[in-house]
Amino acid sequence: MADHRAQVDELLADYRRGRDQLAGVHRALATLSGSATSPCGLVTATVSAQGVLTALTIDDAAYRVHRPAELADAVVRTTAVAAERASRAASEIVAPILPPGTDPDALLRGTADLTPAELAPPADPDESFEDVTWLEPGHQGRQ
Repeated sequence: MADHRAQVDELLADYRRGRDQLAGVHRALATLSGSATSPCGLVTATVSAQGVLTALTIDDAAYRVHRPAELADAVVRTTAVAAERASRAASEIVAPILPPGTDPDALLRGTADLTPAELAPPADPDESFEDVTWLEPGHQGRQ
């Protein structure tokens, strides 16, 4: 009986260690952010571990230097760089708790070990438009 109790105690201790480690990862991810500044130095974007834009700073001079489309492009590109930095940092935080051979980037993207075929949306057999015509006036729906 004592042998079983020791095994249960060891399992509980392992569980608590794993749970504490996971809680630490969650805390680290919750405080993680990635920032980037545009090459012109006028736009700075900060994103969360999930890639959500949390801060955006646009220098007043940006409105004089860039046309609206150029400024929008600078914001998008700078945000993408910040998101990539946050993603890399999140992968580094998650990697130590993953089983060997697990890709932390794929896990964070939600794809883990899924194949491309498993990731593709399922084909809906009811969504065939093969017999539908919209060319005849007043005729809608299937022929």
